[in-house]
Order: sequence, then structure tokens, then C-alpha cells
Amino acid sequence: MGRKGEQVIVSPLQAVNRMRSAAVRYALAPVYWVYERLLWSSIKKGPMPTSVAVILDGNRRWALSLGLSPEQGHEAGYEKLKQVLDWMWEIGITEVTVYALSADNAKKRSKQEVDHILSLSVKGLQELAKSSDVAERRVKVRVIGDDTIFPEEVRKAIIEVEKITAGNDQRLLQIALGYGGRNEIVNTMRELARRVQLGEIVPEQIDEKLISTSLYTAGARDPDLIIRTGGEERMSDFLLWQSSYSELVFLDVYWPQFRRIDLYRAVRTYQRRSRRFGA
Repeated sequence: MGRKGEQVIVSPLQAVNRMRSAAVRYALAPVYWVYERLLWSSIKKGPMPTSVAVILDGNRRWALSLGLSPEQGHEAGYEKLKQVLDWMWEIGITEVTVYALSADNAKKRSKQEVDHILSLSVKGLQELAKSSDVAERRVKVRVIGDDTIFPEEVRKAIIEVEKITAGNDQRLLQIALGYGGRNEIVNTMRELARRVQLGEIVPEQIDEKLISTSLYTAGARDPDLIIRTGGEERMSDFLLWQSSYSELVFLDVYWPQFRRIDLYRAVRTYQRRSRRFGA
């Protein structure tokens, strides 16, 4: 089933793919268990990225491959995100930024799909606001993007979770919702121009530091590592300013299929690179 009352037709090939996928996962579980521990042994003593950003790509394509609806793909992606956040906190990553919905997707995808993503977002924000795990781990939650394009229910959920978690100071979760990197830079430039007009600053004061502290992500670290799932190799208007020296890892796995070993593989790739920051 897709949305309530909506029948999703599954072809014989898709049904076979579902059974085959389940059988493969079951058969390979012991192998993954061993591989996961070998990977952890190889990375646990190396430099761990403290700030990681993730482009959650492949929900719809994963669903299509199994004869499911796009909505079911996004629901699976939402559940996967909760699991992956736990993995990241466990290994010492303290700042995570997730690309939940781009400004372009919010404008160009069907109203039905966008409404469903927003309803999942409200559900997730409300869960974060009430989560004892968020409180115990002292996770500050911040939503970055243009919230003016969203209905009141979404904005209310954003205000609530940000208010409740504002005092948390050990970890940071940034959720990019209605976000666009170009829009962020344009809006920042407009704000700096306004401040020049008001005489608060002069043009000569505008430098990289001032711009960084005027972005949506002000106060957060630039990501050490950016992971994109789904097999695509592009940034898709995500953190264009902040990603100048980030290490990029593109994985050929749909987001709902993301495993702990995929996280460890990404960290291992990060550790094997020499970060010179232009030097």
C-alpha cells in the first residue's frame, strides 16, 4: 500500500526483486557482521570527522525498484535517518547536517510528495523535541533554509524544537529544509548590504569570516566530510560556501539501504585523504 487508501501495483519482476533483496540480506548478514567489525578496527584510532553533512538521496528510486510508492520511500528514508544519527553520535561525530528537502524540490515536485515530506518533517521535529535521547546527548537542533515557503504547522514545529533544544551544547543537528545554497548566499549578501546602508559596517569589513558568521549555519563548523548516497556525484546546491574544503564521498547505495559499514567506509575514505586546505 502507498498512501492510505491508495493501491500500489507491484509487477511480478518487482515482487521477485523484493524477495531476492531480502534473501541476499539474510545470506550476507554474517559477512557484513565480520566486515563491520574489521572496518571499525581500522578506523577507530584514526582522525574522526567531527562535522559531517549528508545528502539523503535515493528514497524514490529505492521505492520504485521494489514497487513501492515515493511516499513509502521517504518514510523508509526517515526511519533510516534516525538509525544513522545514532551511529554517528556513537563514533564521536558531534555535528551533523542533513539535506532533507531542497528549495528546488519544494517548488518543483508534486504537491502530494512535498506535503508528505513536510508531514514527515513535522513528525520528526516533534519527536526530536520530546526525545529523551536528544536531551541526554545534549543535541541542539536547528533548521536551516527558507521556512517562509512552509505552512504554519511546519514553522510551529521548527520554533518548538529549536526553543526546547537551545540550551544543549554537546552536539548539533542541522536539518536543511527548504534549503538552497545559492539562496543562502544571496540572502546573506542582501543582509550585509542592508547593514552597510544603515552604517553598521563598511564594505571593507566584509570578509570570509563575516560572511561565514552571517550564513544560516553561523556558529557551526564547516563539514569535514560530506556523504551523498544514491550514486549521483554532485552537490545539488547544498552548503556551497561551507563545503570549500570538505572531503566528498559519493556512495552507490540508496539512502534507505545505507548500512553502518557504509558510514565506516566513508570515514575510512576521509582518513586516507590528505587535508591540505589549499596549502
